[in-house]
Amino acid sequence: MTKDTAQALTAVPGTILLAGAGKMGGAMLTGWLNAGVALGRIAVIEPHLSDDLRALAALDLRINPTKDETGPLAALVVAVKPQTFGEAAALLKTFTTPSTLVVSIMAGVTIDKISGGCGGAVVRAMPNTPAAISRGMTVAVAAPSVSADQRVFADALLRATGEVEWVADEALMDAVTAVSGSGPAYIFLLAEELAQAGVAAGLPADLATRLARETVAGSGELLRQSDLDAATLRKNVTSPGGTTAAALEVLMGKDGLKDLMTRAVAAATRRSRELAG
Repeated sequence: MTKDTAQALTAVPGTILLAGAGKMGGAMLTGWLNAGVALGRIAVIEPHLSDDLRALAALDLRINPTKDETGPLAALVVAVKPQTFGEAAALLKTFTTPSTLVVSIMAGVTIDKISGGCGGAVVRAMPNTPAAISRGMTVAVAAPSVSADQRVFADALLRATGEVEWVADEALMDAVTAVSGSGPAYIFLLAEELAQAGVAAGLPADLATRLARETVAGSGELLRQSDLDAATLRKNVTSPGGTTAAALEVLMGKDGLKDLMTRAVAAATRRSRELAG
């Protein structure tokens, strides 16, 4: 996290109201606290309190406050499950005005539905689960009613858990969901199946699991730190006629990984559109 992000988070007055403190909402709360946001500036709406939330409430965190108890909002961050938004929207609307910044991280819920449900100037965002370790990738799109200053603050709220990219076309969010939102599951599946393939080749299960896990994690870190693109890094590992080349002939052949990944992302994109209605 940069110094600019931390400054942007602490510069705007008012309460940050978080609706939903599950895995992703909890990751955002942790990110804000790590960035230096005072606990007393945050309020949480959450019917099912974890031990961590109870501990924070014993300090200065406001839990399930009324509108009078929150005071003016810097932002409302909506992190409830998409299927519960309809039920939650009426309550959330009592906290907003038409100009309140509302940042949603609900998958598949459009800006129009968010605005119609709880009001406000809406930023729709799609994070992913590495946000839990401040290595998330979030893509966001802003409604026309979001001001330049609000966009800066929304960016800081989201950047507290990792990297952020902005798009101008909300229609891209379905593909974003399919690539980065669902993407961690594809990587975990790769590690899972690589380990199983190692067992099938004769490795002890615990060794195969460790080899797969560390190989996937280390390769991801190399990709992150390298100036080279993924294709070049792949070629650098592949000696002509060697073992890697033999494996890649299978993975890159007919009905191989490219075809499977294209179909998988297309399926996730379609499902995201279906969920959006």
